[in-house]
Amino acid sequence: MKSVVSLLFCLYIFSGLNAQTKTPKTDFTKMYLPVWLEAKEHCLAVAEAMPEDLYSYRPTPKSKSFAEQMVHIGYTVELLTQRYVEGMTVKPNAPDASVMAKEEIIALVRQGFDYTTEVIMNIEQPRLDETCVMYHSGNTVSRAFAFFYVQDHMTNHRAKANLYLRMNDIAPPEYTW
Repeated sequence: MKSVVSLLFCLYIFSGLNAQTKTPKTDFTKMYLPVWLEAKEHCLAVAEAMPEDLYSYRPTPKSKSFAEQMVHIGYTVELLTQRYVEGMTVKPNAPDASVMAKEEIIALVRQGFDYTTEVIMNIEQPRLDETCVMYHSGNTVSRAFAFFYVQDHMTNHRAKANLYLRMNDIAPPEYTW
């Protein structure tokens, strides 16, 4: 039994090391990956900084709550990657932030970032060179450029969440990039 446990432990360690040594397949994604991973860590730090009892905070009646901002980030990072980078037909179906606990929301944010990270790791250059039409603007851009749209959209909502922290006298995490 000890040898089976030891073998499983070694396989677990090896698989983790293998995942850490995996590199993206294109020059663009090799350059983009560290920026994306930093954005992920910063966004998760923002989500962690807000106490759970303030996740329902909204600065105005028309504003999204902090929880809604975070759910929107986690949900749309994956959705926009699927739509614009991968060219999938997807329909919005966002989770209801008002019934989610802080840890569930953080898990959703992590899941969205992890999904896009996998796409960054595995996408091939011919796919990045394809074009797509952006839904709101009608602009035609490369799928590589669409990664910037995914990040810009996330950054817009993370900046709002940062402001919500400040409005509650909570210092947002330092921006490190």
